[in-house]
Amino acid sequence: MLDLIHAYENYLAKVKQASSNTISSYLRDIRQFSDWVQQYEAVDLLNVTQQNIRTYLDYLMEQGRSAATVSRVLASLKNFYTYAVSTGFMETSPVTAELHIDRGEKKLPQVLSGKEVELLLSQPSCNDPKGFRDKAMLEVMYATGIRVTELIDLNIEDVNLELGILKCNSAKKSRTIPLYPAALRALTVYIKEIRMLMVADPAERALFVNMGGARMSRQGFWKILKYYQAKAGIEKDITPHTLRHSFAVHLLENGADLGSLQELMGHSDISSTQVYTHMINQKLKSVYDKCHPKA
Repeated sequence: MLDLIHAYENYLAKVKQASSNTISSYLRDIRQFSDWVQQYEAVDLLNVTQQNIRTYLDYLMEQGRSAATVSRVLASLKNFYTYAVSTGFMETSPVTAELHIDRGEKKLPQVLSGKEVELLLSQPSCNDPKGFRDKAMLEVMYATGIRVTELIDLNIEDVNLELGILKCNSAKKSRTIPLYPAALRALTVYIKEIRMLMVADPAERALFVNMGGARMSRQGFWKILKYYQAKAGIEKDITPHTLRHSFAVHLLENGADLGSLQELMGHSDISSTQVYTHMINQKLKSVYDKCHPKA
């Protein structure tokens, strides 16, 4: 069993070139299912049935897991068993088309208004290294719309202050994104005056580091964002992805075309970008319904 999981991990990393976060998520889902099915169903991963999986999914729902989370678990198991069949560990997959989760109406992403963005970005107090670093991180997130993983993976050489751009590298492609003046100023101050005061090792390549001088983590940035959300008094449930969504919607509202936005966000499929046009259309309809005298 451990050999199969280890082989699958290598497959995800080397063949599929999945990100470390994707691999971690898949393996966590598989191991949690393995532990549960052995304890409660007395079978191992290679002998489970469709009914075993259905019982597990029902169990997760009973535990209060969201439909989106349970759908992700099902997708993890489907991918795992597809691999197990393709490599000869199993003859057929227990995950069939009959197994599905009713996710209900798909919610559109949460987005901040322009005023809320300005309020959030104004929260860091630039009177100590932490404040300057936090200001630079928030400005870069909103200026570029990059993912939180891409933010913390940035290295010092990925930034060109003279040209006002940064290079964002993902598992499958890289893209170059410009910085608006305020973000460039915040990043310039951080790099030239603050960063070397914070790094533990002068050879450290990470652009953004924590208070211990090592590369910032996803959890670390999450805590920083939630702190400034509370400080700003913003009631919306902000996540790092909220800034990415806000970046996209605000660009479209100000005239950006879908093709350019797709390139800036690093979407391989333009259908991922088109969701933001639905958000704008929904907003316009809301304004129409509220303001038109005949609505």
